[in-house]
Amino acid sequence: MATQREQDAADYLKRHQIMELMENLTGMLFFYRPENPTEFLIEQLEQLQVSRQGGEKGPNLFNSSNLDAVFGMMDPANQKYITFAQYKHALTTMGIKDINECPDGANEDRISLETFKAEAMQGLQRCTATYTPM
Repeated sequence: MATQREQDAADYLKRHQIMELMENLTGMLFFYRPENPTEFLIEQLEQLQVSRQGGEKGPNLFNSSNLDAVFGMMDPANQKYITFAQYKHALTTMGIKDINECPDGANEDRISLETFKAEAMQGLQRCTATYTPM
């Protein structure tokens, strides 16, 4: 059983989304591998703070061309769609936890590039929305 101090710490981490923030920052470090990690982290935190204050998108590992490439790897025959299972696997691999279980095309098991990119960008934005102003 957790002590009151441990429970308070766990509540604090959850309330301020500290673990999600650390996962995002660590992922960005591994992806970009900057020469100066401390400076990079400071820049990312500043960018996240500015984005939250201005209602803009926060830092993100994937851009439109990255998502095109991911989709292309899952659609080597260029059929212009992927299966729902591929969609779900790709989003999970990108770190998106709350996946839309009924995106456009799910009933036909044909997820288009447009749907994939829209769902991925929305999910990634939710993942990076970890800054909670005090």
